[in-house]
Amino acid sequence: MNDDHAGPDDLATLGARIDRTNELLQRMLAEVAKTPSTHAIFVDAGYLYAAAGRLVAGTEDRRAFDLDAEGLIEALIDRARTIFADSRLLRVYWYDGARRRIHTAEQQSIAELPDVKVRLGNLNANNQQKGVDSLIRTDLESLARHRAISDAALIGGDEDLVSAVEAAQGYGARVHLWGIEAPEGRNQAEPLLWEVDSQRTFDLEFFKPYVARRTAASYDTTNVARPAREDVRFVGAQIAAKWLAARGREALVELLPGHPYLPGSVDQDLLVEAEVLLQYSLRGQADLRRALRDGFWEHLQAQY
Repeated sequence: MNDDHAGPDDLATLGARIDRTNELLQRMLAEVAKTPSTHAIFVDAGYLYAAAGRLVAGTEDRRAFDLDAEGLIEALIDRARTIFADSRLLRVYWYDGARRRIHTAEQQSIAELPDVKVRLGNLNANNQQKGVDSLIRTDLESLARHRAISDAALIGGDEDLVSAVEAAQGYGARVHLWGIEAPEGRNQAEPLLWEVDSQRTFDLEFFKPYVARRTAASYDTTNVARPAREDVRFVGAQIAAKWLAARGREALVELLPGHPYLPGSVDQDLLVEAEVLLQYSLRGQADLRRALRDGFWEHLQAQY
């Protein structure tokens, strides 16, 4: 016959198991309490360059100003150390675009900095970043899912980042949006502002030490003969050959529908490089500028 009542020995065994379980739980909680929180900084470099350049140098054109990335990254790490006082830094993730995802010299120097990981999307013919937002989402979601971070400081402004924020928050991470002061209006999408756990804006004084406007190259044309239109056209073709070799036919296909107009960034690069080769300023020389563009287009169309 079965005895439905537990004896003293059974109760003692059960009590011992409960005590052991409580002991293990207390140990686990103590270990969790000793484990520091971890944060990471996610920088959309496209947003940073454009917003900081506009704020300090009055332009979003990267060629018009220098940015001390090392100094700025150190300042951001320092600020995060203050904001997340009881947390340790995992690393800084720096997202930028590059032709064929090949690092530029500047991106290489940033990648060599301690605690910095450079992640590259593509850069199209119009110097627009492609794939950066998806890289940010992948990293944010993965780090949050594996409990590698408890807090994420996100420097960006694109509405497409909303899904990255939601993905990280879904795994329990808190996402803090860091922005750059706009001279007028806003430079961050409202849906992104609504979605994050906190917002913080860095002002002109914060960025001033790290952004400096470049002085335009000047050429003394007093004793220099004005180049012939055919010479300028030839230089345009030379630059087009170099442009095509660097960017490939995919970029050419994107550029051709805009003929006879060039995207502003491409046109500016063409002008600057031509002036270096000619050692002559083409500013205010409308006929020579046209000859330069004609030579550029003629070479590209001949290759299509």
